[in-house]
Amino acid sequence: MSINRSHLHHLLQQEEARFIETHPRSQALAERARQSLLAGVPMNWMVKWAGAFPVFVREAQGASFTDVDGHRYIDFCLGDTGAMTGHAPEATVRAIVEQAARGFTTMLPTEDAILVGEELARRFGLPYWQFALTATDANRFAIRLARRITGRGLILVFNWCYHGTVDETFITLEDGVAVARRGNIGPPVPPTMTTRVVEFNDIEALEAALAPGDVACVLAEPVMTNIGIVHPQPGFHDALRQITRDTGTLLILDETHTICAGPGGYTRVHGLRPDLLTLGKPLAGGVPAAVYGMSREVAERVTRSISVDKADTGGIGGTLAGNALSIAAMRATLEAVLTQQAYDRSVPLAARWAAGVQAVIDEFRLPWHVTQLGCRAEYWFIERPPRNGGEAAEAADDALDRYMHLASLNRGILMTPFHNMALIAPQTAEADVDRHTAVFREIVAQLVGVPAPT
Repeated sequence: MSINRSHLHHLLQQEEARFIETHPRSQALAERARQSLLAGVPMNWMVKWAGAFPVFVREAQGASFTDVDGHRYIDFCLGDTGAMTGHAPEATVRAIVEQAARGFTTMLPTEDAILVGEELARRFGLPYWQFALTATDANRFAIRLARRITGRGLILVFNWCYHGTVDETFITLEDGVAVARRGNIGPPVPPTMTTRVVEFNDIEALEAALAPGDVACVLAEPVMTNIGIVHPQPGFHDALRQITRDTGTLLILDETHTICAGPGGYTRVHGLRPDLLTLGKPLAGGVPAAVYGMSREVAERVTRSISVDKADTGGIGGTLAGNALSIAAMRATLEAVLTQQAYDRSVPLAARWAAGVQAVIDEFRLPWHVTQLGCRAEYWFIERPPRNGGEAAEAADDALDRYMHLASLNRGILMTPFHNMALIAPQTAEADVDRHTAVFREIVAQLVGVPAPT
């Protein structure tokens, strides 16, 4: 069934008017914000939220939040994974309060740091760990270490990858040619000088790109997520690991989004063996925190290559990295929140969410599909799952995305921005999932011109 674009435009106008009418307090705050915040938002990308202005949040708890106009929303965005633990998880909040009374940061270690390192080693199988404040920094530091110990300057990423705001990763393929990603703001050097890029799941292209032996590391998500969930094809990870070893290239896996697969991420679930691993976002229950781990061999090479007298001048670290508050939050989150029990609850609910969406797609015979990864699920406006980032990017439909997001928001449901993804928190209820199914059916029926049931 094709979508009538004139009808879609009309529906979007209706939803935009409804949004403005029902959010007067957020609108007033947005107008005030323009006097002191660039574009009226704390981060410039927030201008892309569906609606004429962002919703201003009053409070968030568990799997929901309330805005300043008093509307309550079921939150399937969850801070785009940052609040995958649910908002304000009790154990994390308690640890933050207790540590705050003892001090936030000292540039010295606490015993909690050891306990966190030991737990990370148990979960991911890498023995040595370091701390950062964001996954972007963790990726930057891992890349620097890879360049240092290999003596190579280039890195390799997959087309339409997601690794935060790492400069080297803002590269894409257009007609098979590597170019800077559109919208890349002020790159220090053209990314084609630092990076090779190939399509995910393309083993032949990967092998050719690494064959010259001048790439320090491959930086990859185990499953692509930010361009839509793109799963690895059978044998891809085995080939990736073998090719990197054969060419002396380090393999860095970024689990920042794929931690949704389980307590040890996709790496633990599927027995992957990276040289380094990075992780941020939900690690401390939403408090800024990130880590990067490494194998024993990598750790030994790093130690041999960096002298103590130069340890503070290498561009790795940060005054607040490893601060006591973040690490206390990490310890509590790992011990009591990001547990197997939590995943045992949230993953089946994600399957329920996906099944509900699929039932509506089938009912209206739409050429769309649903994909799940752990407690994350997503629908796309194409019939077959894409095999790589290029195919996923070609399927993007901005107007349809905006309608689905805004119509959902107007009915009390927040989805992850820029794509139609849902994250399930441990506190999400079956009724929340079923409410999404009902709203999804309502707005799809409206889109295809089927009268809503009376």
